[in-house]
Amino acid sequence: MVEDVDECQSNRCHQDADCLNTPGSFMCRCRQGYRGDGSYCYSDRRRTRCEEERDSLLGGTGLGPRGPRPSERHIPTCDENGEYEAMQCERWTGYCWCVDRNGVQIQGTYSEPGRSPMCIHNDGGPPVVRPTPRPDVNPLPPGSHLLFAQSGRIEHVPLEGYEMKKEGSKVVLHLPERVIIGVAYDCVEKVVYWTDITSPSISKASIQGGEPAAVIRADLGSPEGISIDHIGRTMFWTDSVKDRIEVASLDGSRRRVIIDSGLINPRAIVTDPNNGHLYWADWNREAPKIETSYMDGSNRRVLVQNDLGLPNGLTYDFQSSLLCWADAGTHKMECMHPDRGDRLTVLEGIQYPFGITSYGRKIFYTDWNRNAVVAMDRYSGRESDEFQPLKQTKLYGITSAYSQCPPGRNYCSVNNGGCTHLCLATPTGRSCKCPNNPATAGCLERPVEY
Repeated sequence: MVEDVDECQSNRCHQDADCLNTPGSFMCRCRQGYRGDGSYCYSDRRRTRCEEERDSLLGGTGLGPRGPRPSERHIPTCDENGEYEAMQCERWTGYCWCVDRNGVQIQGTYSEPGRSPMCIHNDGGPPVVRPTPRPDVNPLPPGSHLLFAQSGRIEHVPLEGYEMKKEGSKVVLHLPERVIIGVAYDCVEKVVYWTDITSPSISKASIQGGEPAAVIRADLGSPEGISIDHIGRTMFWTDSVKDRIEVASLDGSRRRVIIDSGLINPRAIVTDPNNGHLYWADWNREAPKIETSYMDGSNRRVLVQNDLGLPNGLTYDFQSSLLCWADAGTHKMECMHPDRGDRLTVLEGIQYPFGITSYGRKIFYTDWNRNAVVAMDRYSGRESDEFQPLKQTKLYGITSAYSQCPPGRNYCSVNNGGCTHLCLATPTGRSCKCPNNPATAGCLERPVEY
């Protein structure tokens, strides 16, 4: 008697099919919720654009592809929801690049083998249109804190001196189906601001408890970095799809574009309101750079353009006047005094940093590989601690929420600097600017006054 061989052990069926061994043969049967002949199964739901493109390039039939076939075109990879993966890579060459929700390559992200671009994943594209529950707002206790973003939430870690009190960490805001990138804090009104690329929008909420509210929803592409001028009562943000930097009052009114040229992938942005300076980083893989200007966008110049890879995080420490950045390409953290150009490496061997913030002698940064907030001491040049939240996903922006506002004044401190609308500080004065709204009446622009 000939013993039957179990052909199912060779795993010849599709991953979404069950194998049934029969005498001398086998059968593949798609599982519930899938269709196909068993050698290839596909979901009952309507196929997405990514899946249709992938399957057509693989030579699919009505039941899907029988197996990969050579193609001169790139075959896209799709996530579990059928949407385009944020990073696409060519299997034969190892080159990678970022794509938008429609699978279109994002300019300036094409990277050589071994140098993966830092693509922001949109977690399956725009949220499903349906009623959403009111986000859960947890008021924070007094003191200074770190605020950082994950998909669908903003969390905090209290600070005691310069150390993280990890046992006191908790979620401040539950924001389901949102991908939050940048966070900023207004120390005057105790309000956290954040950018959301799923809507896209810029929103705010009081950390003392209150309803989250969108302040800007229109004419946004991919708002990412955000920074607050607590003295001039304005906010600045970068948009990596519109390729520009904008400013507005904290309620979202009086909106104005201040930089709209020479940008490819702007992300991190920080303000120095005491001295009237603005700093930002552009991680364009072909020509990354860190730039500065006055807060009205004038006197723009490049600070750093050599030996950069992926300068994602940027922070300015008002006590030491140091501008520091974290680079996921060079795996370094560096600092400089912007007026001196004295560039100094303070930490090497970091893995995949995204956001960064200063707090006295400490610098805290989020790391995509470690899924953690990492603390480093500028004086010793060493990492001193790390915090891993319970939710193990990518951490994005991070900011310091001071219990008291840092000391300082500028020309916009009193009576809005005498401006009718936007008062934007400069090192020796201020500019009065009008919003980009031709219907605005009664607005008077004035140049820098000394």
